[in-house]
Amino acid sequence: MTELLERAIAQLKTLPVAEQDAIAARLLAEMEDEQRWKAQFESTTDAQWDRLADMVRQEITAGDKMLGR
Repeated sequence: MTELLERAIAQLKTLPVAEQDAIAARLLAEMEDEQRWKAQFESTTDAQWDRLADMVRQEITAGDKMLGR
């Protein structure tokens, strides 16, 4: 465990139980969300990234045309 995390936990221990639980719930939810995003990105194929890049290029071009560029 890092020193920073140990300091954070030491401060959390001084809080009332309800606040500790609220912070723990938020932290766990954030970690689960990060795991979902990581899994999503890792499972994205090169073809999917290429399609996304093409869509972005088309949107940029369409936006430039709307602005008269």
